[in-house]
Amino acid sequence: MVASVIGDQAQLANPNARWLEPTERALLGATAQGLVRFDAAGGIEPGIAERWIVIDDGRSYIFRIGAARWPDGTQVTAQDVVTALKRVAAADSRNPLAPYLTAINQIVVMTPQVIEIRLSAPRPDLLSILAQPELAIFQARGLAGSGPFRIIEDDGSSVLLRPDRDPQAIADESIDPPTPAEHVRLRGERAALAVARFVERQSDLVLGGGFDDWLIVRAAELPPASIRIDPAAGLFGLAIVNRDGFLAEPVNRAAIAGIFDRARFTTALRPDWAAAETLLPDQLDSASSPAIPEWATLDLSTRRLAARARVSIWRAQSEETAALRVALPSGSGSDALWAFLSNGFASVGLPVTRVAMDADADLRLVDRVAPYDSARWYLAMACNPCSDDAQAAVDAARAAPTLAERRAAIAIADIAVAADTPFVLIARPLRWSLVAQRLQRFQPNVRASHPLNHLRGDPN
Repeated sequence: MVASVIGDQAQLANPNARWLEPTERALLGATAQGLVRFDAAGGIEPGIAERWIVIDDGRSYIFRIGAARWPDGTQVTAQDVVTALKRVAAADSRNPLAPYLTAINQIVVMTPQVIEIRLSAPRPDLLSILAQPELAIFQARGLAGSGPFRIIEDDGSSVLLRPDRDPQAIADESIDPPTPAEHVRLRGERAALAVARFVERQSDLVLGGGFDDWLIVRAAELPPASIRIDPAAGLFGLAIVNRDGFLAEPVNRAAIAGIFDRARFTTALRPDWAAAETLLPDQLDSASSPAIPEWATLDLSTRRLAARARVSIWRAQSEETAALRVALPSGSGSDALWAFLSNGFASVGLPVTRVAMDADADLRLVDRVAPYDSARWYLAMACNPCSDDAQAAVDAARAAPTLAERRAAIAIADIAVAADTPFVLIARPLRWSLVAQRLQRFQPNVRASHPLNHLRGDPN
């Protein structure tokens, strides 16, 4: 099987050092599993741990390590796992998921094959976090993991992966050795090249597609059955990263949030891509339904009229005339997004300029799939930065000692963040894949996660 991931060249990278690119995530997830991992539907299945129990009202997770092996054939032990997890949870870790592991008090070896993760407060979403590729268990030297694949060839532009099977079981003839047809050649490449390769039937799978590449897929006129859209949960919108000038006041930030005709943009790209106005997609683990911002109760013309009034007041009180800087990636989808955003800003007389994603900006695009189903992830992602009161409410939700108190604290935090308006939500993330008909195990899911060992044949 040949698979392309939209992004940079396929290579192993350490998630404890920086954010991983999509190709790096796919390769690490294929060669280094965590205690648990995602199945084809985005659910949780055993990884290095063959089973687990949750006790003490959700404050203790106990895992029994299974028959996982390192590439040299040695057994993965409880101590190996504890050492790897402590690296992630360390104070100086740059792992992107480290901020969501702050409830961990201790990670201890109970027996040579059993570990315990002790928490300061219940975390029912811990398994979903542990299943992320960023929390794969690997040896520090060489980033060597325990499968489900091994790298057997790296030609500089792609890697060849072989299913990892127990060599002793193969020798005993209890299982068959992997055949060349079960190997996966994985490459990272530009969206246009990946789509062209798929059209020419030179690949079986394209992963990692987003809104920015969607127009390429639409222009390719592929059979509808080949295009799979994930019902991805997460955030797609503008983080207000600079609170100077017009954006200093929450009423002005709320005015900005209300000036956009979201549905016009989303349906222009894809008719079934729904716009979104509330930060939380659902109630999730909050005690209340998602907080509805005040501007969302008004029609678009009224919202724009109010925003023009706020702009006029600001101009009368301030000598600043600099344009707001909006950071967007390059690409055809971003060009369409920029046209949509600049039209909204122009409708209320606010000058804007487009800058690169790594440039200084006032608003910056966020396009991320939620790693787990907790309202706290949405609030923490949006609150970057936010007011002292809103931040305190988000922190209180994180520190709540019981699930009931956490639900109540999340509801309060949702209201506080909505009032502060640190984020301009547009929609949920758009994620697409191209899938050959023979990969019948492929399943769209809310995690937009598609493990290479769950596409056909034996998933182990």
